[in-house]
Amino acid sequence: MKLSRYILHLLLLAISYQSLVSCNKTLDVPSERFSPEENHWRTIQDSRAGLLGIYSLMRTATTANNAHWMYGDLRQGDFTSFNRKDLEAIIHGNLNSSFDLLQRLSDWRRFYAVINAANLFLEKVPQVLESDRLYTEENMILDRAQARVLRAFAYYYAMRIWGDVPLIIRSHDNGSFPQIETTDQRVVLDFLIQDIESVLDQLPYRYGVSPVSYYGYFDAQRWTGVLMNKVSAYALLAHMSALKEDYLSVERYTRLLFNDYSKLANGIDYLSTGTLTAAGQNSFFSGTRVGHLIGFGFSYDFGEATTDGHIESLTLASPIISKTSPDIYVDKDAINMIFDEPGDVRYGVDTLTGELRTAYFVNVNGETPVFSKIKALVVDDGTYAKYSSAMVFTRLEEMALLRAEALAVLKRGDDAVAMLNNIRSRRGLRLYNGPGKTDDEILDAIFGERRRELMGEGWRWYDLVRYHKIKKDDAAFNDLIANGGIYWPIAQSVLDNNKSLKQNPYWD
Repeated sequence: MKLSRYILHLLLLAISYQSLVSCNKTLDVPSERFSPEENHWRTIQDSRAGLLGIYSLMRTATTANNAHWMYGDLRQGDFTSFNRKDLEAIIHGNLNSSFDLLQRLSDWRRFYAVINAANLFLEKVPQVLESDRLYTEENMILDRAQARVLRAFAYYYAMRIWGDVPLIIRSHDNGSFPQIETTDQRVVLDFLIQDIESVLDQLPYRYGVSPVSYYGYFDAQRWTGVLMNKVSAYALLAHMSALKEDYLSVERYTRLLFNDYSKLANGIDYLSTGTLTAAGQNSFFSGTRVGHLIGFGFSYDFGEATTDGHIESLTLASPIISKTSPDIYVDKDAINMIFDEPGDVRYGVDTLTGELRTAYFVNVNGETPVFSKIKALVVDDGTYAKYSSAMVFTRLEEMALLRAEALAVLKRGDDAVAMLNNIRSRRGLRLYNGPGKTDDEILDAIFGERRRELMGEGWRWYDLVRYHKIKKDDAAFNDLIANGGIYWPIAQSVLDNNKSLKQNPYWD
């Protein structure tokens, strides 16, 4: 199959899901890199185009229709919709509603576009090694390792949404979907974990570090926050293990991550609240950064700022941008209930001055508070706003809280509290006093901190699912888990194209 047609087909599919005006220039696959049919998979440019095309498709799969936040932050979450019925349907779990947005979000084919691109790359890139002396075996090993991690991430992400999905490890012409039934989620996870484990030793902490260049560049900064590295793989393995409820493995992978994360760059550490909530291009979420352990960025410098694909397009409004009301907001009662401890610099009363600090919100005394934690705003001309914020899947603070969760489940309460306090101490809160607390109380404190720290980062729904799987003390949620109601329905268009599939039982 021809690389140019294949990548163009997938990119056109991606564009059909999202009105993005450009692709990440680091991830770009320029037309001049494509070669005539007889030369496909012949040159180092073909391998680079194929690999970065997978990253580009993954970014689109997670940000089209603001999907990452629709899936993770809305359902039974802390956000309320301001006069949008489609968003209200997601919030209340009415996922089989007929709204166009929900139909698009129910379609998993954009994730299978990523998987197909990764499969094709793994199959075809050895041809480049045979035909282009500039493409070294070392380069191919790095590329194939990344393709495997990206494929695993696409599967993991889809399984969080739909549960059991078809396991496909061979490419299919033009991205067509084979007639195949779903595979048990645990079987898929076991395969993916083993697949990543097989390439862990091949993944570097940084790319392009002298004396070994990467695609001709001795420039680690060029690839920082762009490519999957060893720490990214540890993070993904930890989350896949959590999806399996295998907390021994979660502890192992997070331990490896915290042993090694400093190798990504000198001085990498937990974020201050000021850095976390900075505005514009100073925002931690803007562009690509070393702290994006897994992330897919939009660079303003390369003209990638867009109106969609960022949580700000849902949450920001006056006085930050010229928009009367946000699409979603956290009401003041919920804010006060969630941020209920004094001294919290994200939102709370300063214990010395008595003044209210609101790093996460503005207009808190108005009718509609504005969630302003993430505000990588680069353009607002009065008609529309553009943003450069990345889809940051995980950062160091999130991994610390996941590790704390694992330690608590494994009844290592003191160690869990120490991880939890790494975050609390940086947010103006008193250290959590672990001695005398039950395992359940420690878990509640950890998930409460995840709720505050990770608000607006696509985690709330998945945290609720894990929390209730651990606690098993909510009958209604237990039923939702047992009956498959924690997953989304599969789009009818997907079912129509693959007669071997069956609708998720809860939605049938």
